[in-house]
Amino acid sequence: MKAGRKPTHARDGLMTAALIVAERDGYRQMSCEAVANQAQCSRALIAKYFGTMPQLRRAVMRAAVARGNLPVIAQGLAAGDEQAHGATTQAKYDALAGVLL
Repeated sequence: MKAGRKPTHARDGLMTAALIVAERDGYRQMSCEAVANQAQCSRALIAKYFGTMPQLRRAVMRAAVARGNLPVIAQGLAAGDEQAHGATTQAKYDALAGVLL
């Protein structure tokens, strides 16, 4: 992360990195260390913005739903994540269809 970024930009950059890790490594398998490596920042910065790992996972799933990240939504549906179940019916259908194809 670049020094001098505004907090909202920093948080957005961290979330983008977390979504990449969730898609690549698996939503339930992602770690703070992997997200920090992807974002090129410290684990402490991840903790500053997202707190605990469960809080990070909830934020990642909310972002996946908001951004239409179907692979991560599908993983959340499979894991029974309540945030994933908040996606639109079409997004849930598309996410699961992508897994089945």
